[in-house]
Amino acid sequence: MKSASSTVCARRRVSELQHPQSRAFELVADLYERARPGYPQDAIDWIAEELDLRRGRTVLDLGAGTGKLTRALIPTGARVIAVEPGEKMLAQLRAAVPEAEPLLGAAEAIPLAEATVDAITIGQAFHWFRHEDAVPQLHRVLRPGGAVALLWNNRDPDDPLQTEITRLIRRLPTERARTEHSARFLTESGLFGPPDERQFRFVDELDADDLADRIASISFVAAAPADERAELDRELRDFVAAHGERIPFAYVANVYISRAV
Repeated sequence: MKSASSTVCARRRVSELQHPQSRAFELVADLYERARPGYPQDAIDWIAEELDLRRGRTVLDLGAGTGKLTRALIPTGARVIAVEPGEKMLAQLRAAVPEAEPLLGAAEAIPLAEATVDAITIGQAFHWFRHEDAVPQLHRVLRPGGAVALLWNNRDPDDPLQTEITRLIRRLPTERARTEHSARFLTESGLFGPPDERQFRFVDELDADDLADRIASISFVAAAPADERAELDRELRDFVAAHGERIPFAYVANVYISRAV
């Protein structure tokens, strides 16, 4: 059994491995769970087919957050292990997805033995990893022939309403990591082959409360000074009022699947 001091040290080590800005999610874990969308079912179906997720197989959902992707993997019948570095995010996951096996851990030091899982999914998280450390870890825990699926819900850059929302939130200071562009680190490592890519579009209908909460769950917004967050909240609510009671919030889900070599 681990001692209290070793547990504290392990938690500190996990925290140290996190990208500094990603720690802001711990400030809004409950909001993240409440306000963030899930993933489109057609994207989940493609991932499940390509990764052969079924009974008898094991999938690791890495950087699992509050379990937005984790819960979508449960119906495949596969054993689902969820690893997340944020304790408050992991607490939300435990409550939301009791069927999963939650573990506190970082992508740079995955708390699993070698060749433990058949597949890995990473939703909304790969861009936060230290890739030079994390990618070899992905390869280490995968069984031969395993694959990794990277998934992001990105606000649709071609949607005019999203362009206006982006203009509002970009006034806040940010050092946001790149999102889907980080998929190249898999191939550049020499440990994974070129990814197959697909896009899946979907739209959520949001009222003023929904929009304000969703934007407040973004890491750099959560980390902004209180007065700047309050001003953005007001502007977002005015934005919805100017377009009616609800607005269509358009997304593009970008999925990349790469197999270990």
